[in-house]
Amino acid sequence: MDLDELRARLSVIDRQIIDLAAERQSVVDAIGEFKRATGMATRDFSREKNVLDAARAQAIDLGLPTELAASLMQLLIHSSLTKQERARVRAEGRGHGKRALVIGGSGKMGHWFAEFLDSQGYAVTIADPVKAAPDFPWVPDWQQTSPDFDITVVAAPINATGQILEAFGAAGRGGLVFDVASLKSPLLPALRKLAARGVRVTSLHPMFGPDTELLSGRHVLFLEVGVPDATREAVALFESTMAQQIEMSVDDHDRLIAFVLGLSHALNIAFFTALADSGEALPRLEELSSTTFDAQLEVAAKVAEENPQLYFEIQHDNPHGRDALLALASAVDRVRNVVEAGDRAAFVKLMENGRDYLARRK
Repeated sequence: MDLDELRARLSVIDRQIIDLAAERQSVVDAIGEFKRATGMATRDFSREKNVLDAARAQAIDLGLPTELAASLMQLLIHSSLTKQERARVRAEGRGHGKRALVIGGSGKMGHWFAEFLDSQGYAVTIADPVKAAPDFPWVPDWQQTSPDFDITVVAAPINATGQILEAFGAAGRGGLVFDVASLKSPLLPALRKLAARGVRVTSLHPMFGPDTELLSGRHVLFLEVGVPDATREAVALFESTMAQQIEMSVDDHDRLIAFVLGLSHALNIAFFTALADSGEALPRLEELSSTTFDAQLEVAAKVAEENPQLYFEIQHDNPHGRDALLALASAVDRVRNVVEAGDRAAFVKLMENGRDYLARRK
C-alpha cells in the first residue's frame, strides 16, 4: 500500500472509533436512566477502576502503551459522567414553573449559573449592563425587573456585588438570594443586613471556573450568614450533581482563601513576571524545558489568561491576603539565603519539611 492508501485506511479506522464512541454514549444514556430510576449514584469509582484496569490489560495483550489505552478510556468516562450528570440535573430539577434572576449573567461565571439554573427548569433572566447572549431574556439593570423571582444570583465583581446587595435590601425583594464572590469580608455587612431584614440570603463560592462541565471532584462552598434555611435551599440546587458540598463558617473563608487562591495566584504571577523580566526568549526556554517547568508554565499560562481585575481584588480586598504574600516572600528569602550561604543541610531540610507536609494530602 502506498502512503495515500495507508492514510485512507487510517481514516476508515478513525471513523470506526468515532462510531463506537457514539454507540458507547447511547449505552451511557440508558445506564444513566437506570441509575436515576433505581436511586443509584451517578459515579461508581470501583466500576471506573475496573474499566481502566481492563483497558490496560488489553493494551498489554495488544502491544499498546498502557497509558494510551487508559487515557482514551478516561476521556470516554469523563464524557459519560458529564452527560449523565447533566441528564440527572435536568430530570431532578426543581425549577419548573419558577423564575431566576442572574445579576451579572453576561460574565463567564454568571452565565454558567444561568445555564445551570436553566437546566433545572428555571425561567432565567439576565441583568447586566453588558448585552447578554440571546439564549436568555436580558435587561441592563436588575432594578428594572419585577421583585418576584424565586432565586437571585449575584455574580458581579466583588465591589459591585456589595453595592448590589446593599441596594437589594432596600428594594424589599424576596426569594432565595446568594452571591458567588471569591471573597466574603467586603460583603459581610450587606449580607448580614439582608439576613436581619428577613431576606432568605446565603453565600456561595464555587471553587471552579466557568468552563467546568463536570462537577465531580469540584467543590462548592456554602457560607452561613444567619439564615440556615436559605443555605439548605442553596445546597439543594447541587444535590443532583456530583459536586462536593462543603458548609463552612463565613468567618474562616477569607483566611483560608488567602492561601488557596491568593498564594497560588501570587506564586504564578511571580513566576511569569520573573520569566518576562529575565530577557530570555520563551521559545528558547521551552526547548530546554523540564517536566517541572512545563507543568508550572501550563498553570501560569492559565492564570495569565484570567481576569486581572478580579485577581487584583482577590489579593487586595482580602484582609488576610497580606499574610499569604508575606509567607511567600519569606519562603523565597529563605531559599535564596540558604543557597547563597551554600548551606546544603538547610536546603535539604526545606525539601524534607515540604515533603512531610505534602504527604498529608488526602
